Amino acid sequence: MPLPNYCSEEPEVLIKIPNEQTNPEWGIPPEKRSMELYLKYGFVVIDKPRGPTSHEVAAWVKKMLGLDRAGHSGTLDPRVSGVLPIALGESTKAMPAINTLDKEYVMVMKLHGDVDDERLKAVLKEFTGAIYQRPPLRSAVKRQLRIKHVYELELLERDGRYVLVRMNVESGTYARKLAYDIGEVLGVGANMRELRRTRVGCFTEDEAVTLQDLRDAYILYKEYGVEDLLRTYVKPVEYMVKHLPKVWIRDSAVDAVCHGAALAVPGIVKLTSNIKKGSLTAIMTLKNELVALGYAEMSSDDIMKAQRGIAVKTTRVIMRKNTYPPMWKKKTERKSEEGTKQPSSE
Repeated sequence: MPLPNYCSEEPEVLIKIPNEQTNPEWGIPPEKRSMELYLKYGFVVIDKPRGPTSHEVAAWVKKMLGLDRAGHSGTLDPRVSGVLPIALGESTKAMPAINTLDKEYVMVMKLHGDVDDERLKAVLKEFTGAIYQRPPLRSAVKRQLRIKHVYELELLERDGRYVLVRMNVESGTYARKLAYDIGEVLGVGANMRELRRTRVGCFTEDEAVTLQDLRDAYILYKEYGVEDLLRTYVKPVEYMVKHLPKVWIRDSAVDAVCHGAALAVPGIVKLTSNIKKGSLTAIMTLKNELVALGYAEMSSDDIMKAQRGIAVKTTRVIMRKNTYPPMWKKKTERKSEEGTKQPSSE
């Protein structure tokens, strides 16, 4: 099975309604948000150290930045270091966008007996693809047999019985169980000695920031009013959905979606070319603000051809209600006279 191409080039943007404009009085582009609002709708990729749990790291970030909540994606064991995406404040509502992304790790595995390189490479190849895996005794999920996908297993180097392996795997794959199973097939036994996560979807260790560096940037902002470094480390919530298909909607449709309305075709101004029916899709304003997440009811081609109908069913609303004026209420009032009271996102 090929590795999901989350980090591919930006898809083509298709224009459905040419020359549609957005009112500058409503909403605000992500990069122009005040620091307080920026953090409330922020996202940061932490380089988790070995020692604390992922929950502890998220709690420290929440306390450090003075927020009411923060949530992490992809739990790392205390002894594991590396990429830990953390959503801040209201951005936790967008967690479905990153919860199931594939992961990349670099693992140090110790073999319990002598194995030549060719045999080792052959067994690594056997574990590439769909595999059965039962979570280990110490795990956060129910111990039932399940199918997981291993996209790549690359032997980087070895020193005797110590082997360095790079692995690209489906979310929820247990590296230490994989090491154990590889050892069983080799017939000598093996165990994981060290593990570092180097990537979650498109979020890599190159952009990860340490807890100390994040704290220094926050102190620089609070005590001296310097925001640049903190804005470099913390990204807007929109960064969380950079890999998702997108639709951009009219100002008049925004508040209806904020109230949970499904997105109808007439409300769409432009869209990416990679929308498939059933795909998780980001609903954006023309100022590139994230409004909500939803599942597509039509493909990109279908949306471009259609004049009406539901294009995306809203599942998670991120933007606050009344950020844009409730233009749908006038339409609802008219429709209520005809026997319906549903918000319209047209």
